[in-house]
Amino acid sequence: MLRTTKKAVKLCLLIIFIFAVKLNARGFSDGTKPGDKNFPSLLSNSANSPLLKKTADSIYDLISLGQYGLEKDVFFNAYKGFEILKNKGLLHKTNTLTICDYSQSSINKRLYVIDLKSSRLLFNTYVTHGRNSGDEFATSFSNYENSNKSCLGFLVTGATYNGKAGLSMTFDGMEPGINDRVKSRSIVLHGSHFVAASVYANGNEISKSLGCPAVPYGIHTRIIDAIKGGSCFFIYHPDSWYKNTSKILNAPFDLKPAIEIPNIAIQSTDNQTALSGK
Repeated sequence: MLRTTKKAVKLCLLIIFIFAVKLNARGFSDGTKPGDKNFPSLLSNSANSPLLKKTADSIYDLISLGQYGLEKDVFFNAYKGFEILKNKGLLHKTNTLTICDYSQSSINKRLYVIDLKSSRLLFNTYVTHGRNSGDEFATSFSNYENSNKSCLGFLVTGATYNGKAGLSMTFDGMEPGINDRVKSRSIVLHGSHFVAASVYANGNEISKSLGCPAVPYGIHTRIIDAIKGGSCFFIYHPDSWYKNTSKILNAPFDLKPAIEIPNIAIQSTDNQTALSGK
């Protein structure tokens, strides 16, 4: 009886040894090998989730935004921020997304107004940067008064008024320390007679502002009409400080993002009919 038991134990040990050898050679059933660190994914609910990426890529491809000079990763970051602000309840107008791409030369049409619901590019035109932000290219940005520099990040469009530059539109900054002083700095969207004309005259740089994103005069009224009253406005540049500081840009995406965004009262207006002109 004892011999039988010892033989059974030896047989079991032999089977375990053979199984361990095979496991070591082939790896585990999920494809990992001994020594691999198999931590759970941290991206399951992130902004890089397949659904969000697929939606953003689909809109980008449908509009062929690459043909207009907008890089796919810039659009993805803008769309991610749009979704976060929307789910936070900070957008009263969710059909449009505006991207001001300061990574591009000022002689490019680097402002994009996009109708997300119909996947259309409503406007693609010139836009200024601050006189102290750079010459042809914007390279320096600020949140401080009297800096005469552009700011970066996610804004929400506000109300309109008639000022020195005619019809203008205010902003609410959504990122503390990055762009939350846009109102005290009087950073607004307005039209300028010199925006498009300066491109043709100088050939290498556009007229600059005191920090406002100014667009060609005339078309500015239609742009403002399309985006005023609570839509997402994203000012982009591959600035390392902004990329590392922005809580929106670095936030994991879910329906209730755990990021601190100031509760700013945004004046709502009736949604405008989508424009088809460029």
